Amino acid sequence: MTNKNNCAIVVGVGPGLGAALVRRFARAGLAVAAAARNAEKVQGITSGVGEQARAYACDATDEAAVKELFDAAARDLGVPRLVAFNAGAFVRKGILDTTAEEFERSWRIACLGGFLVGREAVRAMLAAPAAGRHRGTILFTGATASLRGGANFHNLAVGKFGLRALAQSMAREVQPQGIHVAHVVIDGQIRNDARPGYTAAERGEDAVLDPDAIADTYYQLHMQPPSAWTLELKLRPYCEKF
Repeated sequence: MTNKNNCAIVVGVGPGLGAALVRRFARAGLAVAAAARNAEKVQGITSGVGEQARAYACDATDEAAVKELFDAAARDLGVPRLVAFNAGAFVRKGILDTTAEEFERSWRIACLGGFLVGREAVRAMLAAPAAGRHRGTILFTGATASLRGGANFHNLAVGKFGLRALAQSMAREVQPQGIHVAHVVIDGQIRNDARPGYTAAERGEDAVLDPDAIADTYYQLHMQPPSAWTLELKLRPYCEKF
């Protein structure tokens, strides 16, 4: 059954990990607000989940839009107790070929968007009645580029480095107030049959991360007791080199 008093918000919902997070949180009984820039595309995902999930349009880089999303989710579904920031975009290019607009857009979505969503999540969780010592969980999706910058991946690395720093700073500030903040490093490609080059058929079933398995781990982080919270977790297939 859906818990109408508590909800999960997933920002950055697409056919891969975002969709898996929506399914997993809904299966756990949470009402789920699934958000992305294009609400119509998200509706195709939420319709397959059931009435406990709703689609919302939200540009994570727009401060007013993020606030509107949280207000609407609280009004429609309940108190946000679990928020996952999964948005990101980048252009793979060399330094000399990258425009200022491309660089800034990648940073705004991956890092500024994480700040706006994370800040609004903290506000909502602190304003709501406390549920014991655990007011809520905020999860940020990182990548291999969160830890090291690769050639032609500066657009991704700069935003992800910043997002990781944000998670660390937020955790030290708000965890004593009962809000669990965690950063998940996805070290490898996630299976996404909707995107060429990200399929198990091309790289082998064991060489890509199963988005449903990742989503299980996200929910496990949410269920951790306050006496043993994870700040950073790395996920990779057993055959991924590192």
